[in-house]
Amino acid sequence: MTTLTWIGIIIWGIVLTLFGLLSAAPAPAAQELVQAHDIVFLIAGGLLTCLIGFTGLIGMMGWIPGVQKQKSCV
Repeated sequence: MTTLTWIGIIIWGIVLTLFGLLSAAPAPAAQELVQAHDIVFLIAGGLLTCLIGFTGLIGMMGWIPGVQKQKSCV
C-alpha cells in the first residue's frame, strides 16, 4: 500500500471521530438524533482507524501478506 493510502485511512479516521464528537449533544437534545453508545463507537472507531493508519504509515504493517511490498525480480 502506498503512503497516500495510509494518509487516506488516517483522514477517514479523523472524519469518523469528528462526526462522533459533533453528534454529541446534551442528553435531552440527543435523544432523537444519535444514541450515546453510537457516539462512543464512532469516536473509538475513528481513533482506532487513525492508529491503524499511523502504524501503516510508519511501516509497521509490513507483516500482513497483502500489505508487503513485492520485490522485483531481475
